[in-house]
Amino acid sequence: MASDNENEECESLIEHYRQRLRELIRVDQVLDHIDFIEIGQKEQIKQKARNEGCECAAEYMQSNPPEPAVEAENDQRVKLIELLSPSLLNMKTDEVQMKCFSRELLTQEDSEIIISTTTQRGNIAGARELLSAIVKGRKGWFSEFLEVLRETDHKELYELTGGSPDSDKKGAEENLPSVKDEIEAPAVAECSDSLQLLDINVMEESQDEADLYEEAPESNQLPTSSQPGLGAAAGGPEIADIVLRDYQMDVARPALEGKNIIVCLPTGSGKTRVAVYITKKHLDHRRAKGLSGKVVVLVNKVPLVEQHYSAEFLPFLKQTYKVERVSGDCQLKISFTEIVKKNDVIICTAQILENFLERSNKGEDEGVELSDLTLIVIDECHHTQKGGVYNHIMMRYLMQKHKNKRLKKEQKKPKPLPQILGLTASPGVDGATKLDKTVDHILRICANLDASRIMTKGLGQYQREPRKILCPVEDRKEDPFGDVIKNIMNSIHTHAELSLTSEFGTQIYEQWVVQKERIAATEENQKVRICSEHLRQYNEGLKLSHTIRMQDAFSFLNKYHEEEIKKKIIPDEEHVMQSTDTERFLCNLFKEKKDELEMLASNPEYENDSLSKLRSQILREFSSREEARGIIFTKTRRSAIALSQWIQENPKYADVGVKAAHMIGQSDQSAVKAMTNAEQRDVLNKFRNGEVNLLIATTVAEEGLDIPACNFVMQAVP
Repeated sequence: MASDNENEECESLIEHYRQRLRELIRVDQVLDHIDFIEIGQKEQIKQKARNEGCECAAEYMQSNPPEPAVEAENDQRVKLIELLSPSLLNMKTDEVQMKCFSRELLTQEDSEIIISTTTQRGNIAGARELLSAIVKGRKGWFSEFLEVLRETDHKELYELTGGSPDSDKKGAEENLPSVKDEIEAPAVAECSDSLQLLDINVMEESQDEADLYEEAPESNQLPTSSQPGLGAAAGGPEIADIVLRDYQMDVARPALEGKNIIVCLPTGSGKTRVAVYITKKHLDHRRAKGLSGKVVVLVNKVPLVEQHYSAEFLPFLKQTYKVERVSGDCQLKISFTEIVKKNDVIICTAQILENFLERSNKGEDEGVELSDLTLIVIDECHHTQKGGVYNHIMMRYLMQKHKNKRLKKEQKKPKPLPQILGLTASPGVDGATKLDKTVDHILRICANLDASRIMTKGLGQYQREPRKILCPVEDRKEDPFGDVIKNIMNSIHTHAELSLTSEFGTQIYEQWVVQKERIAATEENQKVRICSEHLRQYNEGLKLSHTIRMQDAFSFLNKYHEEEIKKKIIPDEEHVMQSTDTERFLCNLFKEKKDELEMLASNPEYENDSLSKLRSQILREFSSREEARGIIFTKTRRSAIALSQWIQENPKYADVGVKAAHMIGQSDQSAVKAMTNAEQRDVLNKFRNGEVNLLIATTVAEEGLDIPACNFVMQAVP
């Protein structure tokens, strides 16, 4: 039996390394060797903390624990795996698991759990189990895991996690920066160089700086009125309280302490609900201290204003606080400055706040200052970079923060600054393939947002695994329709004396011909300019025939030529055209091939094979589900409109209950007419209430929009 001194020494040792042991111990395996805990208690412990690792903990308790620098380096690699997990979950789990087991990176029990999870719940769930086990592996796990990714043909994941694309069975750690390098790497942008962000989950605000977030100007003192809810906008269901899940509460905690953080949770996991909770607690806390609170929620898309207002902030806050929304689509009866003064929570597009911050900067009466606000919530905060409007707002914040430091040194009163809360599904890697570039990108976002932490958490039992179906476009075995278009384009090249430098029907060719058109316009070379314009249209038609129906490509080209002819007809002399030799040549060229193109476009034998795959998949989804509701993402506006029309015209889809509509962007840079804000909202509302159950959309619907009823997603065009 151990002596009292030995027991005290063991207790002291365990207490000293408690935090590290909590991270490394594998509970199931340790419990197998403990006989002083009852079976019932063991089961409760296993259920609470399954599979948390013990081999490393045993090593750690030896007399020579790892050096702090080595420990910190391992922690950063674990954090990197966590941050990149959305991409890593697409690995071939079975192959990676076998390789990791053979290298003793996984125990027999780990492997059995991963195999069972993959079999029962799918590849992504298995990959998640694998990643949670691999980061608790023995020393050197990181470089060996990268080697496993390389050996199993996961080149993109291998490079993403730091492996060199030119590496050939070299230790991947040779390509990774040391802990010292990472700490000294430039991590701050423009005016934020004094933040000294050492690690995305380590730096804390000093007490002096934290105090700036607590102070408020005298004008922000609360009135004595006991009617805080009066004046809140009506509408939306009344919800008494906000209940967060465990993972949501975990990521919210630093913000509840007044710290600037980024909440990083997957799409559909309730980031906005976390923001609502933090907003309410922030306002409650200030009210309890006799101070007013002013929260602005910034979004980067107009539809998100209404979504956040009606679905999240208003239902939970309207009984206690005044909530209002403002976007460029609103007809304001009072100024934005007055809206800020009269409401506790304002949801708006970022550009509106920036406009009124600039007014204040210029000394105009109708301005807003950052010191008027106590909390700014930034949705899709990964856009806080590269000169965007989010970055403009945060630059003002960081400049004021620097001024405050100078004012304090001069013993002058600094201006209060709002707390910052960023929301994102992923900070991204900005195309980086090396760890140092990835870390630099992520730290730059943290610096731009003055964030001390990126808070992320596994969803556990609440994890949702959406099914994403890819329908890639394949080349036709025979493409006579495309061959005719290419022959026309070759004839135009000959006429204009242009040398072909790239393949027809590609983005590279389009860029080349646009450049030729601009140069010709500058040089006043009408022949080349007009030919280049027509070549661009034929190239667009060729791309359309590759991705959607030949019929749509033909309609596009025919409409273009009809409009060109109308432009040349002399108003008072019907059928008399005023045109150059080149214009007549181009007109006759299409006229000669028009009938042949129309005939080929109607021949199903040469139709795009990807459409038949897409047709089968849509019919399968709507036949196998009671209430199917899905989104098809496509690359261009024309393809979105054409696919929607194709589905609406096919009676087979109506037979299985398909009700399709398209949704495209608002930018006017495309030749295709953009959708207005009102049109977008109308389509989204119809999709939410079931009037539309299949949405064909460009990337305008891909980020941020909350469409919970959607139960399948397809990407029709790569």
